Amino acid sequence: MSVAALVGIALAAIALLLFLVMKVKMPAFLALLVVAIGTALASGMPVEEIMPTVIEGMGGTLGNVALLVGLGAMLGAVIEKTGSAEALAERFTRRLGPDRVGPALLLASAIFAIPIFFDVGFIILLPVVFSFARAAGHTSPVFVGIPVAVLMVFIHNAVPPHPGVTGSSTLLGADIGLVTILGILLAIPLGVLAHYAGTLLFARREFPVEAAVQQRFEESATPRTGDAPGGGAGTPDPAPADPANGPGADGGSAHPAPTGASTSGTPSGTATSAPVALTSRPSALPVAAMIVLPILAIAAGTTGKLLLDEDSTVARVLGLIGHPAFALLVATLLAGYVLGTRHGWRSAELGDVMDASLAPAAIVVFVTGAGGVFARVLTDSGIGETISGTLIETGVPVLLMAFLIASVFKVAQGSGTVATLATAGLLQATIVGGDYSSMQVALVVLAIACGSVALSHINDSGFWIVSRFLGLSVADGLRTWTLLATLLGWTGMLMVTALWLLVS
Repeated sequence: MSVAALVGIALAAIALLLFLVMKVKMPAFLALLVVAIGTALASGMPVEEIMPTVIEGMGGTLGNVALLVGLGAMLGAVIEKTGSAEALAERFTRRLGPDRVGPALLLASAIFAIPIFFDVGFIILLPVVFSFARAAGHTSPVFVGIPVAVLMVFIHNAVPPHPGVTGSSTLLGADIGLVTILGILLAIPLGVLAHYAGTLLFARREFPVEAAVQQRFEESATPRTGDAPGGGAGTPDPAPADPANGPGADGGSAHPAPTGASTSGTPSGTATSAPVALTSRPSALPVAAMIVLPILAIAAGTTGKLLLDEDSTVARVLGLIGHPAFALLVATLLAGYVLGTRHGWRSAELGDVMDASLAPAAIVVFVTGAGGVFARVLTDSGIGETISGTLIETGVPVLLMAFLIASVFKVAQGSGTVATLATAGLLQATIVGGDYSSMQVALVVLAIACGSVALSHINDSGFWIVSRFLGLSVADGLRTWTLLATLLGWTGMLMVTALWLLVS
């Protein structure tokens, strides 16, 4: 088949995928499978090979993804249900003082966002945002809430075990440990940028909030040590679904979602359901330790791989300890005891919380697996290689191409997971077949992540979650959330580019 025909099939497949997700409102899992099979047929793949290719694509993608997303969901559920978010935020704020509420909550939310999906984490932290914004003397919650939300969504898109970045890492053969470390390092200066850019933005313009949200904000109390989880401001009632709302920020439902619906494929009920009763609430230090522990283990494993002889005993042991799945398994088991059992949970209650977390996580896993099917079909049909060759002939650097393609997908249909997986599928042949170092492949993954953050607008349910819960109008949501998300995405891309130039 000619190059023009294969390129045409690829473009038609992308257009059909966008149509099914955006207009037909087909679940992303089904849409990806339908488009993958249609692409295989159109490219001339023998019919007897199509379903084996589908199965191989699904299985090959899910090995890492299912382990990381499942364990990450369990760890996040334990942290969520024990009221640990509030403990962490209060500790940082007490340490830094009321004049530094914004940076304190940014730091706490950044740590909290690593194992927990964006929508769940933001809704859990919302009462804390209300309370501390009020205590700091702000006139509305947006002064603190918008920078916190934007940083959390960047971490969701750029740091494993979140599904989009984990899936794209798997498809491109990236070292997930290295991606994790680099993603966290990127988040540090971007968090500083989010704080100062937000300060400048809100100093120049007033952003009025809806009367009902403003009233709840004004009635919010300053959190106190020992308050019950979620104490302070009441979580605003979910706003009605907006007809413009499309897929989740990270591969959620393809149906319009009400405010509070998952941007990660996770039903929002996990965020607002009543926690299991505890005899006491965990303090901030063990909460932070449970989140930082797997990161340190992954860093040790990655460092050992780079510095030590791979056949040495120390390198092999560090390789096991630092494998992301093993590190998350250890952290999840420890968190269950340290944050749950020690504070009054029985084994059955802990098991119920962990089991319940797997149901919503399954949606993410299946969507990511279907993205792997689409990528496998693109590769086996020859379309991926053809597209890669065409892209190379244009002279556009692969790093910039990764960012631009992800940005186009993000703008067009809103889902970060669809954007990252489709982009990784299109670039897979180029990256896997090219002479790229492990650092360069990790940077390509992060360029895709940055593209999936920028230009979030009204077809992204993350936009609606933040704007509705903070009481912003659509126009002000675009002026705040969209502006800061784009600033972080583009700045992140500049930083990734600088690192690429250093290692190339």
